[in-house]
Amino acid sequence: MNGTFMTNNQTKNKVELPKIGSSDQYNHLMKIIQNRVTVRKFDENYIVPDKHFEMIIEAARHAPSGANSQPWHFIVVKKPEIKQEISEYFVKEQRIRAKLKMKFPTPNYKGLAGAPGFIVICSDMRWTKAFPVLKNDNSELNKMYKENAERILLQSLAASTMSAHLAAASLGYNVWWVTAIGQEQAQKDLKPLLGIPEELSVLDILLFGPPFQEPYKRWRKPLKSIMNIDKFNEDNFQTDDEIDKWIQNSRHKVMFKDASNID
Repeated sequence: MNGTFMTNNQTKNKVELPKIGSSDQYNHLMKIIQNRVTVRKFDENYIVPDKHFEMIIEAARHAPSGANSQPWHFIVVKKPEIKQEISEYFVKEQRIRAKLKMKFPTPNYKGLAGAPGFIVICSDMRWTKAFPVLKNDNSELNKMYKENAERILLQSLAASTMSAHLAAASLGYNVWWVTAIGQEQAQKDLKPLLGIPEELSVLDILLFGPPFQEPYKRWRKPLKSIMNIDKFNEDNFQTDDEIDKWIQNSRHKVMFKDASNID
């Protein structure tokens, strides 16, 4: 075959990006990013087309991951009774937090049951072995490497989950990223319900659909407060006291209020 021609497979795998400096695609992407907003109550009567589940998970599939291990699995939940049981776990967790006087502004988890789009995101923690670690070594040095390997895996899952969120937003859906599932009890309650093997862990839940009411954007830190050049700008550093005051006075506002209503 003439070397000037590429096979279909080569064409498919060719990297195609916009011309450097072109902002057209960037502007389209930013519109999706800026309008990917959280809602916690959806139009329960809407039915998500199967194709949309596939498109969203296809986007998640292309996320970067440590060692290209792709340590993720996605469970599309359609049955209302399963959604209800998962919702009940989170409502129970909500009550536990209140009883413990945690003072965290926990959202109303009852909205999980009515989410038209419902994807549980799992990972296999054994994939940490694919990252830089020493085998059969219990030294303090290897403990450091193992901790870093867990961070790599969690970062990989976060990248995949974010890709799924942006795909859902690009299809016109509002979303809800549910993360309160790190507790051991969450694994005990959810894994048998979904037939998840013991070796895997539930890490995130992606909910999406048309909103029950008009959504709104939330507050974002100004760019200058997070962007540093060459070295960290000390003006951007927050003391423990400043962070504690933010938690006490601002956290509940930025979590739930319209950005235009933040003092």
